Amino acid sequence: MDWDKLKIFHTVAEASSFTKASTILNLSQSAISRQIQALESDLKVQLFERHARGLVLTENGEYLYKSAHEIISKLKDVESNLSGHKDKLNGKLTVTTVVSFGTTWLTPRIKEFMDLHPDIEIELIFDDKELDLSTREADVAIRMRRPKQLNLIQKKFVDFNYHIYGSNDYLQKNGYPKTLKDLDKHKFITYGKGAPSPVYNPDWVLKHGVKDGKKRKSIMKVNSVYGLLL
Repeated sequence: MDWDKLKIFHTVAEASSFTKASTILNLSQSAISRQIQALESDLKVQLFERHARGLVLTENGEYLYKSAHEIISKLKDVESNLSGHKDKLNGKLTVTTVVSFGTTWLTPRIKEFMDLHPDIEIELIFDDKELDLSTREADVAIRMRRPKQLNLIQKKFVDFNYHIYGSNDYLQKNGYPKTLKDLDKHKFITYGKGAPSPVYNPDWVLKHGVKDGKKRKSIMKVNSVYGLLL
């Protein structure tokens, strides 16, 4: 059944007139009449009887009107409830992200969100492994790479850049790299195995700017972002 035709039928049934329905729907009387005729043809029943005092529903028309009215009323209730929820959010919200991002960036900034939405109960889960949103392990995930679940709604949140760091003592002894070629002479501590990486391609520096598919050597691997920094 065509939903647009059903909505036009419902309006005409309540107005009992093509003229009044035309004003409400901002459609011509002929257009409305054609839609009603098409609906009657689709259903193979007569929905209205034409009288001098206006349109009167047939028995089949009454049955369809009651059903259509219930559906439209329920949809209006849903719309009203959803609009109300936009004005005042409440309930529990579980957010997951990687440990490093959660502790250093998200936690210091979450207070502003809580002040704006005091009726929301926040639960933060910091874990470098991906929680399953489809089974409601969390409601929202902030991730540093594309998720494995392809059916998720994804929105870009923020940009972040990769950097290379070295201690003052190391750089004083080995010099500051000024070109990609200079990186070949330096020693690197990179992300190791045994734990999920919190970001995409954490050991990018081993391949960046290196030709023929070769890699720079890593003198030590640590499976912790904080371990890399320390």
